[in-house]
Amino acid sequence: QVQLVESGGGLVQAGGSLRLSCAASGNIVSINDMRWYRQAAGKQRELVATITSGGSTTYVDFVKGRFTISRDNAKYMVYLEMNSLKPEDTAVYYCNAALSSTRDLYFTVRDYWGQGTQVTVSS
Repeated sequence: QVQLVESGGGLVQAGGSLRLSCAASGNIVSINDMRWYRQAAGKQRELVATITSGGSTTYVDFVKGRFTISRDNAKYMVYLEMNSLKPEDTAVYYCNAALSSTRDLYFTVRDYWGQGTQVTVSS
C-alpha cells in the first residue's frame, strides 16, 4: 500500500517560519510531480506549490517569494519551507504525489494524498 504522511505542522506567530515534510512509502515504481495543497476553513482546497521529478517548481502567486518547495528523490520526500507566515496561511496542508505503483499492471500514474497537517498562524 502506498502512503503519504505529512509532518511539521503546528502553531506559529505571524512572521515566523515552518517547514512541512511529506514522506511517501510503499510499492512505488516512480514519482512524477509532487505538490502541496491547502484548505482553509470554509474554503475549497487550493494548489500551493508543485515540484517536478526534475526539480522544476511553480507557486501560486500569493506565496511566491515566501514558500519554497523541494524534494529528495532518494528518500521519496517533499518539503515545504514557509517563511513570513501570515494568518491567512492558516489551513490544513496536504501532500499530493503523482506516482506509479506495482499495484497497477501497467504502472499507471495516479494521484495519492496524505491526511493533512494543520498549520495555524496567529496574529
